[in-house]
Amino acid sequence: MPLTDLFVLRDVPAYIRSDNGPEFIADAVRDWISTVGAQTAYITSGSPWEDGYIESFNARLRDELRNGEIFYS
Repeated sequence: MPLTDLFVLRDVPAYIRSDNGPEFIADAVRDWISTVGAQTAYITSGSPWEDGYIESFNARLRDELRNGEIFYS
């Protein structure tokens, strides 16, 4: 079910949380949000606790690459 259909059934929320994302996609998302009648609540830059995907990626990267140990003997 597209998000627009859900808004028809449940009503449009006052705010939709969004990150800034790539420039062209961010413009399209911002235009769509204003078209449906909501306002954008941006994720603050430098606030990984507000963006679970990036936080999850950083944790996996740290576990798999940065926290490695090298044993020479």
